Amino acid sequence: MSEPSAQHHALVGSAFIVVGAVAIQTSAAVITPVFSAIGPSAASAWRFAVGAILLLGVTRPALRHWTWHQWRATLALGVSTAFMNQCFYQSIARIPLGAAVAVEYLGPFFVAALGKRSWRHLGFVALAGAGVLALARPGGGVTVVGMLFAAGSGLGWAAYAFSSHRVGGATSGFGGLAVSMSISALLTLPFALGSVGRVVGDPVLLGRIALTALLAIVIGFGAEMQALRRVRPSIVSVLLALDPAVAFAVGFVLLNQTVSPWDLVGLVCVIGAGVGVTTDVDEGDLGAPR
Repeated sequence: MSEPSAQHHALVGSAFIVVGAVAIQTSAAVITPVFSAIGPSAASAWRFAVGAILLLGVTRPALRHWTWHQWRATLALGVSTAFMNQCFYQSIARIPLGAAVAVEYLGPFFVAALGKRSWRHLGFVALAGAGVLALARPGGGVTVVGMLFAAGSGLGWAAYAFSSHRVGGATSGFGGLAVSMSISALLTLPFALGSVGRVVGDPVLLGRIALTALLAIVIGFGAEMQALRRVRPSIVSVLLALDPAVAFAVGFVLLNQTVSPWDLVGLVCVIGAGVGVTTDVDEGDLGAPR
């Protein structure tokens, strides 16, 4: 039987990205009501704690056999993910979900720009950038502080794309992800300590946090890691342009946030770039499939 082609790996990788985008952006809508009860920083910390428990219970990684390379990769992923999510939750507590994700995408967007391989690929990157500009235009409830937090999350997202790729290559299954999310949970634990009584004593609140952890960390991050095992971070970074489109759709359906004609223009641009880069790959763009 012949080996799957580069296009096949790219299509499978893009499918994982779509699954991850829907799961992660839906989780953002689920967690938003929690902000008013315990604040965005505590909500992020609780999400990591519950997500790490779920992943560790399922994967049970054999840490005694790990190498320093594996520990270094998972540490980088844990730190970058903790920073990314803390900034992201602070952002969506202040500005609409779609706008926050659009600005956040500038992080992986620049990863894609630095990793360009051809003029055609550069054109897709430029198209995605134009879409992000249309989505993140001034107005529509966007504040400077919210935009700054979204930009910070974008820096974390760029680091996350590279570190997740390394964890996927250095570990098998989802053991590396479980350890990384445990590191994120430990780093953000101080933010959760003041809300232990409130969360444990409120089943609805705890249920929202558990659902968010399942959607974002187990399904969302797990799907993105599978994508990063198939294609390079620079290609995945353009495919992640689908996230703003999904975020606007989720914000419109679940959070009653408005969508303007400019939003639709932006959605067309980012989806077009994502579809284009999926078919604009060669064997050099592939990671080591697992």
